[in-house]
Amino acid sequence: MSSSLLFSSGMFLVIAFAAAAAAGNGRGRRPDPQASAAQPSAPIHPSTPTTVTVIPNAVVTDTFKKGGPLLETGEYKVQAARRDAPGEVEIHARDTDVFYILEGSAVLVTGGTVTGRNTTGPNEARGTAISGGDSQTVHKGDVIVIPRGVPHWFKQIPEVPLLYFVVKSVAPEGAK
Repeated sequence: MSSSLLFSSGMFLVIAFAAAAAAGNGRGRRPDPQASAAQPSAPIHPSTPTTVTVIPNAVVTDTFKKGGPLLETGEYKVQAARRDAPGEVEIHARDTDVFYILEGSAVLVTGGTVTGRNTTGPNEARGTAISGGDSQTVHKGDVIVIPRGVPHWFKQIPEVPLLYFVVKSVAPEGAK
């Protein structure tokens, strides 16, 4: 990844973390980069919802090699996502997804009717395709907000790899 890519992705994380932590004024912490680098695919779990967390550049870069979680709380999640091929349709009952595209491009289909839908876990479903949805091409620098409950699918990945940050805002159980 280029230094400008890391700078822009760093700015995105700063904004995302600031927004997620805006409700509190807890004391910050910086994870031990040695310990975090040893397990880049294991997400950090802050000790409190108001703990400010810095994820070192080396951990972020390593996580983007395969894609995976960076940080998880009960209120939000941050992931370094990587796609080299189309994926499954995803439907999250409680998560609103915010994507920031760092590299590559993709055809993203949202809404519509999901075919082959099956439940894969609590508040999560997957499918094989979407019919009647909105299709658009997303590129480096685009920000996409997908409200909870809206089916979404990276149907094509013409420019690989597709690297993007995902910030998931988790709605409380039973939220309407």
